[in-house]
Amino acid sequence: MHPGDKLDHFQIDSLVARSGMASIYRATDTRSGVQVAVKIPHPEVESEPVFFERFEREQNIGAKLDHPAVMKVFAVPNRSQVYMVMEWVDGKLLRYILKENKILSPERATRITLGILNALEYIHANGVVHRDLKPENIMVGPDDSVKLIDFGIAGLEGARRLTFAKLSNLMGTPDYISPEQVKGKRGDGRSDLYSVGVMLYEMLTGEVPFKGPNPFAIMNDRLMNYPVPPRQLNPSISPQLQEIIYRAIEREPSKRYAHARDFANDLEHQEQVGVSDERLELHTWKKRREPIQKKILIYVLLALIPVVVFGLLLYVAKHG
Repeated sequence: MHPGDKLDHFQIDSLVARSGMASIYRATDTRSGVQVAVKIPHPEVESEPVFFERFEREQNIGAKLDHPAVMKVFAVPNRSQVYMVMEWVDGKLLRYILKENKILSPERATRITLGILNALEYIHANGVVHRDLKPENIMVGPDDSVKLIDFGIAGLEGARRLTFAKLSNLMGTPDYISPEQVKGKRGDGRSDLYSVGVMLYEMLTGEVPFKGPNPFAIMNDRLMNYPVPPRQLNPSISPQLQEIIYRAIEREPSKRYAHARDFANDLEHQEQVGVSDERLELHTWKKRREPIQKKILIYVLLALIPVVVFGLLLYVAKHG
């Protein structure tokens, strides 16, 4: 599509963004004069079942949701081709804000996080789990208001399970997904809250809590180790705010915040948050654990040493 082209009753104004899956255009609804965003999948995506399913899921779920902190998707009957029409939002992706600022103040990071949690409280109450929360899917307005976008791999209650193999193909970097998703489980609202905790950590420190040279190393780090305490990276973070982050990124879902409102309540009343001096993460984060496969290999090699030595001795005895 090019500026000036018309798609049904939408006049294309300009190309806004292009990804491997689709192009997003700023457009005008010729019936009302309202500006909208039009998302058009690339031709090769339409023929790829996995990505086409993601596109259709995003449209179907988005059309059912109606909340100020969730980007609205408009139903367009009798479309001449596959595309999606969304409300036009002035703002920046959280990813761009982090690139510009590196580290946000605790006040601003808290404000943005509360906006995300407000949106999550709504979608979770409507049986939707986002499953792909990351700075690329958070639109932030000039007043730090938030819009959740991209429900491509979101799930409705009762929907079929998404395996991690499929999930990783869709999501790319695994920096924000929960440990249970890494293990191939469906995940629930607490998985979204884990992702919010990771983003809050990043907003406050400029770094993600778990790292590695490749996606599998990052996943392993998340399952095996504890992150550097946020206050080690940014002393302006209060002990209470650090405690909130720890509660959000607990490895076991049962130990995390159960609901977005619980997470938000602690952020709104940080002075009332009790800080545990005995938190394991505060004392053992420097102790790095190796992947279990690597340990097993080492033990097997150690066990084989006597066998190899005995074999060599036997060979020498026979041929000496």
